[in-house]
Amino acid sequence: MTHPTVGHVHLRVADIDRALTFYRDVLGFTLTQRYGTQAAFLGAGGYHHHIGLNTWDSKGGTPPPPGHTGLYHAAFLYPDRPALAQVLHRVLAAGITLDGAADHGVSEAVYLCDPDGNGVELYRDRPAKDWPRDAAGALKMVNTPLDVPALLAEAAAP
Repeated sequence: MTHPTVGHVHLRVADIDRALTFYRDVLGFTLTQRYGTQAAFLGAGGYHHHIGLNTWDSKGGTPPPPGHTGLYHAAFLYPDRPALAQVLHRVLAAGITLDGAADHGVSEAVYLCDPDGNGVELYRDRPAKDWPRDAAGALKMVNTPLDVPALLAEAAAP
């Protein structure tokens, strides 16, 4: 049996340029194509796009109020701890407030919102051999506070 993979997330945004500044300049994705002021596509590692942004039905719009359905967050995997530290440094330098930070045993993650109120998780996975397991070998994820200053200490000079 073949299994699907996640190809991309496509977000409705109020302002393409503002969203591009966040996803390109802060998170580090590469702009691969733009359709004027209505849509833009960004990718990583030469892929055509991992993120689509559009204003087709949302130009100038506002985020949905709390208590409504919709995207909880999109998670972006960084290759290692120094890369996660570097993006976290850019996030904080841009004046973006973190909503949380957690060590899940299998991964380390920080949580924030993009300029349109979409939830964003930035994380790195630990090697599978280091994942916490119980005596029977079953995965035992945790949710403990992440030491953000220790993570930031690993950020190389931008």
